[in-house]
Amino acid sequence: MSVCETCGNDYHRPITVVMDGVDHVFDSFECAIHALAAHCVQCGCRIIGHGIEGADGACYCCAHCARAGGEDGARDNVAMA
Repeated sequence: MSVCETCGNDYHRPITVVMDGVDHVFDSFECAIHALAAHCVQCGCRIIGHGIEGADGACYCCAHCARAGGEDGARDNVAMA
């Protein structure tokens, strides 16, 4: 059994995530996200999808936050009529 590095649960079916060459052990994707997902520099939420990386390397969760952070060219993906 392996101990989750986020919550400490000793779980019989852990998941291992390799990030930057380092193995991390978790009991759930929720714990992995809590430990490893980037934060939006504008609103602070966890970036679960691709997000948007600004010109200065800052990460944003969406185009709205990117624009609020000074990335004027950021646009949401909208369906064409």
